[in-house]
Amino acid sequence: MFFYDFADMNQKAGQILLTFATNLKKLREKKGYSQRGLASHCNIDNADISRMENGLSNVTLLTLEQLAEALECDVKDFFE
Repeated sequence: MFFYDFADMNQKAGQILLTFATNLKKLREKKGYSQRGLASHCNIDNADISRMENGLSNVTLLTLEQLAEALECDVKDFFE
């Protein structure tokens, strides 16, 4: 039988979102993009970029790839 510690899973998920949010903002600013500019480049809503940078939104794999391409980085750079 498997036992999942949902509190631990939620804590880990929260940390992953926070790491992603922090790194997305750093990478965006390093490239000189505004949230609106990055959103336009990725063809997504700028409110979505804001939610991502505030750790309020999960992203799809496709969006991760679009962000990485726009920011000229690897997907892993969002999580290190």
